[in-house]
Amino acid sequence: MSAAASTQQSGPQNRLAQETSPYLLQHKHNPVDWWPWGPQALAEAKANNKPILLSVGYAACHWCHVMAHESFEDAATARVMNELFVNIKVDREERPDIDQIYMQALHHLGEQGGWPLTMFLTPAGEPFWGGTYFPPTARYGRPAFVDVLREVARLFREEPAKIEQNRAALMARLSEVARPSQRVTIGRQELDQVALQLGSAMDPVNGGLRGAPKFPQCAMFENLWRAGLRTGEGRYFHIVDLTLTRISEGGIYDHLGGGYARYSVDDKWLVPHFEKMLYDNAQLLDLLALAWQRSGKMLYRERAEETVGWLAREMTGPEGGFYSSLDADSEGEEGKFYVWSLADIEAVLGVENAALFAQHYDVTPDGNFEGRNILNRLKGLPRSMEIDAALAMLRAMLHQVREKRVRPGLDDKVLADWNGLMIAALVHAANAFWRPDWLALARRAFDFVQRNMSRGNRLGHSWREGRVLFPGLASDFAFMTRAALSLYETTADRSYLHQALAWQAALDRHYANPDAGIYFLTADDAEGLVVRPASTADDATPNPNAIIAQNLIRLAAFAGDHALRDKADRLIDGILAIGGNNLFMHVAALNAIDMRLNLAEIVVTGEGEAADALTKAALALPYVNRAVLRAPSADALPPSHPAQNKIKGAASPAAFICIGETCSLPVTHPDEIADRVDTARAMPGA
Repeated sequence: MSAAASTQQSGPQNRLAQETSPYLLQHKHNPVDWWPWGPQALAEAKANNKPILLSVGYAACHWCHVMAHESFEDAATARVMNELFVNIKVDREERPDIDQIYMQALHHLGEQGGWPLTMFLTPAGEPFWGGTYFPPTARYGRPAFVDVLREVARLFREEPAKIEQNRAALMARLSEVARPSQRVTIGRQELDQVALQLGSAMDPVNGGLRGAPKFPQCAMFENLWRAGLRTGEGRYFHIVDLTLTRISEGGIYDHLGGGYARYSVDDKWLVPHFEKMLYDNAQLLDLLALAWQRSGKMLYRERAEETVGWLAREMTGPEGGFYSSLDADSEGEEGKFYVWSLADIEAVLGVENAALFAQHYDVTPDGNFEGRNILNRLKGLPRSMEIDAALAMLRAMLHQVREKRVRPGLDDKVLADWNGLMIAALVHAANAFWRPDWLALARRAFDFVQRNMSRGNRLGHSWREGRVLFPGLASDFAFMTRAALSLYETTADRSYLHQALAWQAALDRHYANPDAGIYFLTADDAEGLVVRPASTADDATPNPNAIIAQNLIRLAAFAGDHALRDKADRLIDGILAIGGNNLFMHVAALNAIDMRLNLAEIVVTGEGEAADALTKAALALPYVNRAVLRAPSADALPPSHPAQNKIKGAASPAAFICIGETCSLPVTHPDEIADRVDTARAMPGA
């Protein structure tokens, strides 16, 4: 059931009934006279000289639902809103550009931020005050929502100078262009220093950053993993392994249905904020593949298989596109779908089997969460193959019963950027675990986006029920290009490379910010906003500028175009000029620098089974710093490629490892490739 359907009410509908976003459709029966974002809403505010109340949220947001139930569904509150404001509702996943602008404004007001985001704007859409969740009655130091509404409206009418002062200050901050006072340079030494600092900030017992709440900061974990590869120091691998193990055994993981929740509210990964997001599961699947390739730990294979099983079963549309999220709530209660009492489990499994299950999944009569039990394996009890088989059967029985419960709402819109993240993760996992069916799942999703969310070589951002939000964002081009390159590397189908080059060209044409040396989030022909967002900092996903830099480095290798590598260098310079004073918010850019310094181009020449075996061994290396090229003959390589002369004089099949302008001697045995890559990276000048 979609999130829109799961919250349907009877009664009159407002303008949101014409939208496709499940989050907006959740509010179509509100007595609030909602407008979707657009020029008509701004024109209404200007015509009536009313301030705008902007409410931003998303379908899986628990506190968004709370505020909606308490205030937006309340007729008395709605009357005040309708009388005093033009009310605009925005889905932050559908319009991250709008969310980014007004969340930044809230930060400039000294607030931490979060969702629901509640901002007050002038009729021109310029912010002057805001907050997040407001309760219906004053409590815990928060004013009542209706009191806030009346006071903001009074200030707008009676004290316009105060409004103007706030508006002018916020717009000045939002319009600031970050310009460097000096160039920031990051090399191996600086990367190692950042990794050292990151490692010291990690929880040595539970993994992840110290304290609570705990988020799966996947770009940070990748950075630590890269530090391990770069330095050979096992402590970096250890902290990532510890974190990934605790996450995968904790309550943040769904032990019955697969998939990871958004974050943990405690410091042990026990109590999740129960929504499941596509982007989190994509990034964690990438990490599982990376960690498996080094350790072969069965837990990582199991979690990858269960998570992809959840993706295919619950998050894939009939045409192959991946849905966005599952809600935290069902029947108006957070986590109700996922938690159990001991009596529930005994009723399904019987007393004896329930005792075994309870022992291993931390189930007690009193519960570990508000009188109920969140299933987890954090106690790490020893198990045999016989016990594992029994527990698998018991999990399946409980899952079958759980499927009969009222399900959390599904946000079934398809986002190009999040799909790109998952497509690349599936390709990497398919190579790591040798699962061609996962590669097929990735190709089908790529075909969906290419077929249904594109106009020429321009991408849209969001698709639902045949309607596309166009033009797309820089993040859509960044992550879908990354997906195309992953597919090209694995399949050698040149159509993926051609598409990646075309998307990069469209990105350069419509999103480039030449003054700052980076990319805007929005296109040059998109609807005008009060400012054009161009952040370089990472969020829950890596910043698109950092991903574009990584794409350019790999594109240069695949296409043999040194100009693309030069463009990557300029982009990295632009990112560092803006974010060099806060590197911990720019970890994905640091990962791009590590790729620039350590990318190994592995050229496999020749054809047949021997060449296939070499390719398979090359693809089994960590995906973060490799680019595998298939070249049956020297003619298949760009003329400038450093492997050209070596291929012409060598017997084939063979593999050549090239770093910079230097290539190894031919490698003819698949099991030698990994050692040769390590040797090549250790050579002076590499």
